[in-house]
Amino acid sequence: MRKRIIIALAALIAVGSLAFADTISLKVGYFVPGLKSDFWANELANMDFRKSDFQGATFSFAYEAFLTPELSLVIGVENYTKTRTGYYRDYVGIQFSDGDFAFPAAYYNGDYTPAHNLRVSVTPIQFSLKIAPLGRRAKIIPYVGAGVGVYLWSLRMQGDLVDFSDPWSYTSSDGYVDTIYPIYPVDAWEGGNLGRIAIGFQGFAGIEIPIANRLTLDIEGKYSYAKGKMGTDPNNGFTGFAPLDLGGVTFSLGFNYWF
Repeated sequence: MRKRIIIALAALIAVGSLAFADTISLKVGYFVPGLKSDFWANELANMDFRKSDFQGATFSFAYEAFLTPELSLVIGVENYTKTRTGYYRDYVGIQFSDGDFAFPAAYYNGDYTPAHNLRVSVTPIQFSLKIAPLGRRAKIIPYVGAGVGVYLWSLRMQGDLVDFSDPWSYTSSDGYVDTIYPIYPVDAWEGGNLGRIAIGFQGFAGIEIPIANRLTLDIEGKYSYAKGKMGTDPNNGFTGFAPLDLGGVTFSLGFNYWF
């Protein structure tokens, strides 16, 4: 219920604020996530994921209200969604009548390579103050800004999960003893359809270049920081992890229309 209320309020603010906006912005960006939390460290260590696999496009809409000739209030909504499939680096799966187990790939051929996919989605609603120190009538308008955001996020894992917390011993036909791990099917979803909520902040800098009477080209770099609490539902498979890193750096290009 709380998530529905926040989404409804955000929509009302965005629509209602258009009547008071001095500019509106549409941007396409490229998001480079930080991935600085233990969940991401675990995935990058065990799977063949690379950090670059989770870089991707963002789309944003914002409106800006002028407070003074140099200062303005900006309210924006941005979305980033990425889905990637990864395979366990050093293990193969072998099927037995009582379940599947991960064996060292260096010594066993296996029946398959265990894998799962991850889908991460982050939608921040951001409130910022923006400063244009040269004013808004310059040929090139540099600006800086910072603010806070309400982050709606979700994380889903589907496929195979190797349980490294439950080691077993297996004696091969040639007498060697190897450590193996059970493999379970997983469909863990933190946040569900509407997402969970985190509070974060952002800082940004950029330039606007007038290209028409009411239109400027906007080039921007932004750093965002937010941590999403994981493991709130013991049945979702993400218990035991520290808060998930949702932040990173976004480089964007877009247009501002001045009313």
